[in-house]
Amino acid sequence: MLEAGWRSGSLNTAGHASTLGRPLGAVPGPVTSAASAGCHRLIRDFTAVCVTNPDEMAELAPLDSAPTLFALGDASGAGAADRSPELTRLFDAISVRSPRPVADIAARAGLSLDAVRALLGALELDGEVAERQKGWVRVVG
Repeated sequence: MLEAGWRSGSLNTAGHASTLGRPLGAVPGPVTSAASAGCHRLIRDFTAVCVTNPDEMAELAPLDSAPTLFALGDASGAGAADRSPELTRLFDAISVRSPRPVADIAARAGLSLDAVRALLGALELDGEVAERQKGWVRVVG
């Protein structure tokens, strides 16, 4: 995050990203600037990494890293806290009511098509998702 006020919508997005296990970074600004208050809050409250140059940003979000697709755990209910961040993002991207194609799920989850297909296959075997004519849905119940 480069600039954000104390009550910025970007903080909400960053908080959600943090719960998904995504790395957070903030570029600090002057402590006297209202536009920097959100960045300072991220560093203090969300343990965001203080980023001061492009190399530090590259360390935070390397381009060549592949997501970990293990630790599926119990995808529903009690084991949800044990899900991998990738699986959590996948579940957030799948609707219970509206079937979504693999490409849409991948875009929403920020995962590759191959990763989404692999996860969907494993989850289908466990009865957590189902393929419909127009795409995939989460199975509830």
